[in-house]
Amino acid sequence: MREEIMMNIDNPGQLERLYRDNKTGFRKAFNAVYTGIREHTVAQVWHERLNYEQEEITWGTRKELIFVLSACFIAGLIAKIPDYTQLDPEQFYTRNIAFIVFPLLTAYFAWKQKINTKKLMFIATVYLVTGVYINLLPGTTSDTLILACIHLPLFLWAVLGYTFTGNDPGNFQRRLDFLRYNGDMIVMTGLILIAGGALTAITFNLFNLIDLKVDTFFEQYVAVWGLPAAPIIATQLVRTNPQLVNKISPVIAKLFTPLVLIMLTLYLVAVIITGKDPYNDREFLLIFNALLIGVMAIIFFSIAENQKNRQSRISEWLLFGLSIVTVIVNGIALSAIIFRIFEFGITPNRLAVLGGNILMLVNLLIATYWLYKTIKDSNEIEKVENSIAAFLPIYAAWALVVIFVLPVMFNFS
Repeated sequence: MREEIMMNIDNPGQLERLYRDNKTGFRKAFNAVYTGIREHTVAQVWHERLNYEQEEITWGTRKELIFVLSACFIAGLIAKIPDYTQLDPEQFYTRNIAFIVFPLLTAYFAWKQKINTKKLMFIATVYLVTGVYINLLPGTTSDTLILACIHLPLFLWAVLGYTFTGNDPGNFQRRLDFLRYNGDMIVMTGLILIAGGALTAITFNLFNLIDLKVDTFFEQYVAVWGLPAAPIIATQLVRTNPQLVNKISPVIAKLFTPLVLIMLTLYLVAVIITGKDPYNDREFLLIFNALLIGVMAIIFFSIAENQKNRQSRISEWLLFGLSIVTVIVNGIALSAIIFRIFEFGITPNRLAVLGGNILMLVNLLIATYWLYKTIKDSNEIEKVENSIAAFLPIYAAWALVVIFVLPVMFNFS
């Protein structure tokens, strides 16, 4: 890409084609070579175009605002279904909590990306089938049902990513953009929820001063509509105002990478010193796996941010170190699961965790290898990114197995 930009600096038409083919890759390559071509007027114009940041905050067009407000209202209606019906709230939210927000976010990106009709029908069918299926699964506390409910949000997240990529789901760059969107959306959602929490606390105290209790009203209406609305509003904000978080997310990635590396290293040392045994302590193994998933998410988010904001060699070393330590944690967790299967037999929970850990270990080993190569040659970072992007559909496929195959395999027990 760099060579093509330099060769076509006097060919605006070809530069525009390169940009439209791969906007993120073009921006990164252009900024990398800009110092060598900055005397060209065309280069100066492109630099301003690619790096311009608007100061004011915009909510987008009127159509976008109407769509977002409608989506927030519909999400609240879905969340209120138990109040309007005879459905048990616990059972409803256990099975359907993912359907409160994901369909609306998917509709948002289907609209923004101008998804073709065939793909749109496929996505709608997937939502319909999974929605009917999860609510028809028998039982209330069976292991296979709980596993299906846990993995359903992961699968619907993958459907959201499939929609986000537009009409080119095989584009690795679009998949990385999706990971970055998730990081930015989480940051913005957190800020919205903090502000909402502060407003709620102030409101409660003000009305308490005049002996009016508004707790029930807030719980039944404001919170039920406000919580699902937060990620939808956050999505619109980060998509129309990228300058709001495009400096915060890299800082978070840079800050948490060394902190998590230190914490994870100390944790492994503490496990050895205290003699905690993941091989026979089931709850400890579950926490161990939850920790592993969290660290994996941080690694993936940090690498996705690294692609957009080229970081220092120290950052690459830190990511490599964190990957190594995480491979060790994954190895311990995986060996403990295999031990428990041989010792106590196979169960739906053990099989689901085994498959997930194997996938994460393979993904981590590949990413760690390319991170090591990146330390020697920074251009190899694209191989790290591609290894992550390539694995996203595999995680979705495993989630499908857990949701649809395991319940039948274990007779819905």
